[in-house]
Amino acid sequence: MISKQLILGWALPAAIVIAATVILLLGDDAALGLRYDRAAIGGGEILRLISGHAVHLEFAHYLLNVAGLLVVWYLVGDSFSTRAWAVIIATSIATMDAGFWFLMPTLAWYVGLSGLLHGLLAAGISGIWRTRRVEALILAVLMLAKLAYESLIGPLPGSESAAGGHVVTAAHLLGAIGGCVAGLAISIRVRSALPI
Repeated sequence: MISKQLILGWALPAAIVIAATVILLLGDDAALGLRYDRAAIGGGEILRLISGHAVHLEFAHYLLNVAGLLVVWYLVGDSFSTRAWAVIIATSIATMDAGFWFLMPTLAWYVGLSGLLHGLLAAGISGIWRTRRVEALILAVLMLAKLAYESLIGPLPGSESAAGGHVVTAAHLLGAIGGCVAGLAISIRVRSALPI
């Protein structure tokens, strides 16, 4: 029997997967109408600031992101409450969108969950740091090495062919920054006994 706590603990990733699945099943027209698109957002279509992160290039891209989400959530999903994770998700997405808009004016469009996955992992690392320090250290080193490689050299070998298109590595860094900031802020508030 599946416990209520287990169901609630996986509610957010399930909602993200459902949204991504629905968009994928609706086809290319839905993807074009919901992706992060600078011109459309500038024209007032602000929903794209959120929906674009659930759109995927193709089925393989979708599978990679969903698998990544499940792995990240398995590793660190118990780090925060559902409410705190919602704040982390919102902060990661807002950080990416602000970075795209203000720092990358030539980025015409973007799709995918990978930036958000980096935000979730970065926040989760900060959340498990006190209780699972060795695991947190290993995850932090791996994540920092990946972000450094992408910043200095470019996408990991094979990632563009696996995803079916160009990888916007800046999304990974921006998502990680947003997630880390939110995770640390929430951890500090929790340690200070303030509600979140």
